[in-house]
Amino acid sequence: MPYREKLSWLTLISLLIAATAYFGIFGPAVEFGKTRLLDIVWSYGPVAAVHGLVVLAGYAALALTPSGEPTAPADERDRAIERRSTSAAYFVLLIGMLLVGMVMPFTEPPYKIINTALFVIVLAEVARDTVMLFGYRRGLNGQAA
Repeated sequence: MPYREKLSWLTLISLLIAATAYFGIFGPAVEFGKTRLLDIVWSYGPVAAVHGLVVLAGYAALALTPSGEPTAPADERDRAIERRSTSAAYFVLLIGMLLVGMVMPFTEPPYKIINTALFVIVLAEVARDTVMLFGYRRGLNGQAA
C-alpha cells in the first residue's frame, strides 16, 4: 500500500470517528449549541483536538517506518490523484457553503448554521479522502490498478 494511501486511510478513519463522536454523541448532548453558541466550541473543540493528535501520531508512526517512502517526493500519479480529490472536495465544499451562507441565514437559527458548516467541512474532507483512496485503488481512470 503506498504511503500516501496510508495517510488517506488514517485521516478518513480518524475523521469519521471524530465526526461520529461530535454529531452522534457530544453534539446532541448539548443540543448542538441551541441554548449557548459556546457549547459548540466546548463540544467540538476537544473532538477536533483529539482528531488532530491522532492524525499527528499516525503521521509520526508512519514516518518512522524503515522504508524511504515518507521522504520520497510525490510522483506524477500522486499529484494527479491529489488534484482530482481536491477538486471533488472543493465542489462539495462550494455547494455546502452556498447552502450555509445563502439559504440558511433566512430560514435557520445560528446554531444550525454553524453545525451545518462544520458538517459540510467534514463532508468535503471525507469526499477528498474517499476520491483519493479510489484513485489509489482503481487508478485514475477507474480501472483496477
